[in-house]
Amino acid sequence: MRAVRYFGLNDVRIVEDMKKPIPSGDQVLIKIAGAGVCHSDLHVIDDGIVPNAPFTLGHENAGYVEEVGESVKEFKKGDAVLVYGPWGCGHCKPCKESSENYCDNQASQAAGGGLGLDGGMADYMLVPSSRLLVPIGDLDPVIAAPITDAALTPYSAIKRSLHKLTPEEFVVVIGIGGLGHTAIQILKAVCGSRIIACDITDDKLEFAKKMGAEFIINSSDTDAADKIKEITGVKKAKVVLDFVGATSTMELAAKVVSLNGDLTIIGLSGGHYPIAFGSVPLGANVSIPYWGSETELIEVIALARQGKIKIKIEKYPLTQALEVYDKMRKGQLKGRAVLVP
Repeated sequence: MRAVRYFGLNDVRIVEDMKKPIPSGDQVLIKIAGAGVCHSDLHVIDDGIVPNAPFTLGHENAGYVEEVGESVKEFKKGDAVLVYGPWGCGHCKPCKESSENYCDNQASQAAGGGLGLDGGMADYMLVPSSRLLVPIGDLDPVIAAPITDAALTPYSAIKRSLHKLTPEEFVVVIGIGGLGHTAIQILKAVCGSRIIACDITDDKLEFAKKMGAEFIINSSDTDAADKIKEITGVKKAKVVLDFVGATSTMELAAKVVSLNGDLTIIGLSGGHYPIAFGSVPLGANVSIPYWGSETELIEVIALARQGKIKIKIEKYPLTQALEVYDKMRKGQLKGRAVLVP
């Protein structure tokens, strides 16, 4: 079978002669219908943040059950499923609570398929346990693949602040990429707060407007914070979601988040910002959430089946994976790219 393999820093190749896996025990073999291409992949490829090379890339995966191990009872050939991305030990308390993204043993094991273990940028993917599969009903797996991260990650970040996202408040979304444009849709679906979208390009700001943002601000403007505060008034924004994570966006977020507000950093751009008395408003909560729970993935799937989340995707054949990564580096993708074997 074919697979997009990571062999080490800056070394990605499309391999044509991978052996098709055979599941046993509780393992499930998935025939991949779509594998999302995530900006996190570039941190693996270009920065070498994940050891254990070689392995197959792709942590946003959807497809059909092809074959099951002898212990699997709840799935059968042809079932349409998503693969839950963060793989924990399956035995600790967070894992038992469906939060394998916060597994107690995370430091001693690979993060999941495509992140140290074989992922879904291939014709087939071997999933180590049936507990990691979530049925998607009548959703198209190609369109649904990015839900596992591009929707789950912002949904989980938003959910932790949902009690503060009341109709009289403002929420700022910084970075209107694969996760940011989905976050706007999720906010529209789950709360009544007014949405301010920030990005450095006009086309992405117009895109944010189409997704449901009420206000748009170019975050590269030197007076971006003042423009946001003109909208919010003295109370500023109760929640700020930073999907970039650069020093400049963190600085902007700290200037516009309210007293007792939430400043949530989701982006992986490697920025730095001092957290100390006086650097953020009093009572502000600063958090760096990671992915989301499997229970939350089930909730996100429900939103997608109701038509409330529609991730903008660009389809590419598996053989164009290297070109897609180049486009991502150059900022030429709008929404989410999905590789289709």
